Amino acid sequence: MLALALGGFGIGLTEFVIAGLLPQVSRSLHVSTAAAGWLISGYALTVAVGAIAVTAATARLPQKPVLVGLVALFVVGNLLSALAPNYGVMLLGRVVAALCHGTFFGIGSLVARRLVPPERASRAVATMFAGLTVANVLGVPFGALVGERWGWRATFWAITAIGAVALAAIAVLVPAWAGGERGKGGRPDLRSQLHAFRSTQVWLTLTATALGYGGMFGAFSYIAYTFTEVTGFSTTDVAWLLVVYGTGLVVGNIAGGRGADHNRDATLLVSLAGLAITLVTFGLLASSRPASVILVFLLGVFGFATVPGMITRVTDAAGGVPLAASANVSASNVGNAVGAWLGGLVISAGFGYAAPLYVGAGIVGVGVGVMGVAARGEPRGEGS
Repeated sequence: MLALALGGFGIGLTEFVIAGLLPQVSRSLHVSTAAAGWLISGYALTVAVGAIAVTAATARLPQKPVLVGLVALFVVGNLLSALAPNYGVMLLGRVVAALCHGTFFGIGSLVARRLVPPERASRAVATMFAGLTVANVLGVPFGALVGERWGWRATFWAITAIGAVALAAIAVLVPAWAGGERGKGGRPDLRSQLHAFRSTQVWLTLTATALGYGGMFGAFSYIAYTFTEVTGFSTTDVAWLLVVYGTGLVVGNIAGGRGADHNRDATLLVSLAGLAITLVTFGLLASSRPASVILVFLLGVFGFATVPGMITRVTDAAGGVPLAASANVSASNVGNAVGAWLGGLVISAGFGYAAPLYVGAGIVGVGVGVMGVAARGEPRGEGS
């Protein structure tokens, strides 16, 4: 479990650390800020597409070797970024690293579940995702600190080293049987995995995932502007406020895993409803500094409390096929992109920097309705 969490930590660093390095990277590689921004959006788009494509391509392969190969791909991608002589190679490195992201968390969540009794399935997924949430807390300040002292390339060298350690840990510590190598009946082929998507419960869960993430990140994408332009914080305050948010992610991940193992659908409904209420309250109290600190923490708590339960729910509804778990990662990234786009639209329309909070609340509100419909059904497997 710790080996899987370490892999998640490295992948999470790759995703989040670039935000604090963009000014350095754009100056060093002589590109505009907009072009440098593609190092973030290009990564997200690759995750959304790659989660499905890579999982489908590896459908018949044993899962432990696939995990090892994915982390090796992660190491190669970050090595390319560390060595990049120009922007094109840097972007290529980001794309290569992103290809492993969705499938690692999709297959890794299934492997994690096999390591524990069924009644601890969601907590096992939460443990694996703990690396990702900790990376969110540490990613931006880590990248900024290392980048400021030794340059942005040093940050990617450090992430490459973390990836190498995670690669060795997974290869040595994750047992072969957890990867399904000794499973009965062979591994389902792509057609069998696609057949699982005929389940209404699968699509309802994926939709709820996209709406939950879309609402949270539709607001969070512009949270720095909310803090500085509405609340009145200085730009130097934003870094520690993001750490508060990241701490909320860690707490939400742990609480969501425990709650989902006790009553999964109730936990998901409460988490989504709590997220919607938090976003509305944040919009109303955005001008208050004390309230904003508390609410950005709760944004992280309720936003990530859905993750363990959503993954176990969609995989149970799909009969445990890896493609469903990876599709859940894709759904979250699609939600991120759409939510950020809608948040940008209301700002461009002149509604102010608190407006994305209300947009996010509306998106999550729809997600609560979808989850309510899903909860009336009965997905296959334990924990429902």
